[in-house]
Amino acid sequence: MIITIICITILAYAIGGKDINGLLDKLKNVDWKSKSSDMFGKIANYAKKAGRVATKPLLQLYYVLTMGETTTLEKALIVGAILYTILPFSLIPYKAHRILGLLDEGLAVLYVVKKVQNKITPEIDAKVEETLNDWFGEGETTM
Repeated sequence: MIITIICITILAYAIGGKDINGLLDKLKNVDWKSKSSDMFGKIANYAKKAGRVATKPLLQLYYVLTMGETTTLEKALIVGAILYTILPFSLIPYKAHRILGLLDEGLAVLYVVKKVQNKITPEIDAKVEETLNDWFGEGETTM
């Protein structure tokens, strides 16, 4: 749980332009492989509710997370964005502020996708499409 809080805090600080070096030091010994394998099931559960289009960027981030060349900062941002999106809490609750409640999560994911965009390879996109097809069927765009 503490890793989740640190990653979401790093995401918020990075978006806000604050210093994150002290927080990054706390993630030096994280077992990212274990963290990423736990996350895949959470993304699958989220996908059932959110649909194919909303799930695609999360899967792109997930597959970048599992690559060997991803830095600790990138891993923290990815974990923060994915968990912030799929966990049932939000800084701006959807029930209270419909559009804004969706925007904060979408903007967090967009921010991180932009940060790791150069690592989203054709191979990753192929894995994403394969996973989406397994979950939703080929070509379906359910929301």
